Amino acid sequence: MSVNKAILIGNLGRDAEMRFTAGGTPVATVSLATTERYTDRDGQKREETQWHRIVIWGKTAETLHEYLTKGKQIYVEGRIQTREWTDKEGRPARTTEIRADRVVLLSGGGGGGRQSGAPARDRYADDLGAPDTAFDAPSDDDIPF
Repeated sequence: MSVNKAILIGNLGRDAEMRFTAGGTPVATVSLATTERYTDRDGQKREETQWHRIVIWGKTAETLHEYLTKGKQIYVEGRIQTREWTDKEGRPARTTEIRADRVVLLSGGGGGGRQSGAPARDRYADDLGAPDTAFDAPSDDDIPF
């Protein structure tokens, strides 16, 4: 038995990038920053930020990409995958990313959103690759304009 599961909570570093595969499948990509704050041995406060590439597939990518804007805090569950290819110059290249299985919008951030410190209503999608993916669609109350 083996397990490949990543759980992250962080802030988006830029708006989601949306594209479609040659077969027409929607794919959204986001950069997620997770930050660890700690005090080192000398008593100095330190902060380390890690950047994660998150890939969201299918109908969920198409539906949520407009809400995945810079500064938003999100929760992501998924699996770690590494892809390899040959770049334009013929050199081998590789990237490690999180293929999202679940995405939850946690805060307004970015282009507007919440007016108070109240937590956002969860928006999620399970099994993002499945064509019959279910999620809570945003209501008019959730649109920041």
